[in-house]
Amino acid sequence: MSLLDFSSDAFIVAFFLYCFGFMLYGVTALGRKWSNRSPEEHTRRWGRIAYIVSLLGFAAHLTFFFTRWAGGGHIPTSNMYEFMTFLGMAIMFAFIIVNAIYRKPLLGLFTLPLVVIIVAFAAVFPQEVQPLIPALQSIWLKVHVTTAATGEAFFAVGFAAGLMYLLRTVDFKQTSEKARREQRWVEFTLYVIIIIIAFISSVFAFRGAGYEASFTQENVTIDAKGVESSTTETVEYSLPPIFKPYNSQVVNVDSFLGMKEPLFETPHWMKGVNAARKLNTISWSIINGTILYGLIRLALRKRIGAAINPLLGDIDEDDIDEISYRAIAIGYPVFMLGALIFAMIWAYIAWSRFWGWDPKEVWALITWLYYTAYLHLRLSRGWHGSKSAWLAVIGFVIVLFTLIGVNLVLVGLHSYAGV
Repeated sequence: MSLLDFSSDAFIVAFFLYCFGFMLYGVTALGRKWSNRSPEEHTRRWGRIAYIVSLLGFAAHLTFFFTRWAGGGHIPTSNMYEFMTFLGMAIMFAFIIVNAIYRKPLLGLFTLPLVVIIVAFAAVFPQEVQPLIPALQSIWLKVHVTTAATGEAFFAVGFAAGLMYLLRTVDFKQTSEKARREQRWVEFTLYVIIIIIAFISSVFAFRGAGYEASFTQENVTIDAKGVESSTTETVEYSLPPIFKPYNSQVVNVDSFLGMKEPLFETPHWMKGVNAARKLNTISWSIINGTILYGLIRLALRKRIGAAINPLLGDIDEDDIDEISYRAIAIGYPVFMLGALIFAMIWAYIAWSRFWGWDPKEVWALITWLYYTAYLHLRLSRGWHGSKSAWLAVIGFVIVLFTLIGVNLVLVGLHSYAGV
């Protein structure tokens, strides 16, 4: 067995151990009502078991990381698969640090699902070891990417604690306009998380079923001299085509629920050979996410937030607020070093300039400015509690767009990360 094969096995082991850890944290939260022990004793016992299983998952994840590094010949952070797996590992590392300080077992109930989602999302991308392009053949690949991801990992823990605070404090029984507005926004946040889960599930389900659809798309371009030229490209789908590429012809479409032809054509203003496939993927994610959300609501017979709220009744909301702030305060200087300072040094070495308004650079700056504003409002304006929690939740949404949206949607010097 090669190192890369062993690395892949370790990755699978880590994923399932994280899943088991999450389920055990669920037992920690749910079992207190039915346990013969006191709630404190039950939480302490099962929280310890869940934490040990999670640590074993982290150990397997570290094994994956270092064996892939040894087998691939370079640090595994050079494409979306490798970076997202490293981010999941970094979030687990951040959780270990924060949990060691505050000893709040139920924080794992919100952090472990985030790790599982990130790791599962990574598996959507091609997993082959790819040779480094010239811009990545630098020691700054290790320094810049790992520190930036570690800072983002602490932001993720701050997000988990912030969402936990909102689910703990929002009163789902109140009917005032303010209460209803808070309930709707918390529920919408959970709905978006379910859409992401549905996206990952949809991709794996259709891949497992061997679904295929392909099109040929003609692209017409006009150069500076007014000369018109056209190229034909093949676009392949792994999800049933709700939207086909603009100005394209069907090559092959597997039947799905009687659907043998695309329903719509992608608008002409959506440029790029992958634009239609991305729109199609987003559409399926929203459709399946909405169905999954509806089924969960039907099973619970109430809002998801209202079902989670009673599980957090014994948690001190001030402690959770403090955890969210401290996690972000730890991540802020680490992110600044990795995403801005080290990134500018590397940019100068690779491209002979410190700053170039590349989309990834711009969004890294936006993220840093956002968390700068968060810390200012928290420390100078006294934005504690729900205001601080909402800022933590929104901040991580910006982080996710910087990581995923910029790499996969916008075109720039960092587009290699989405290959």
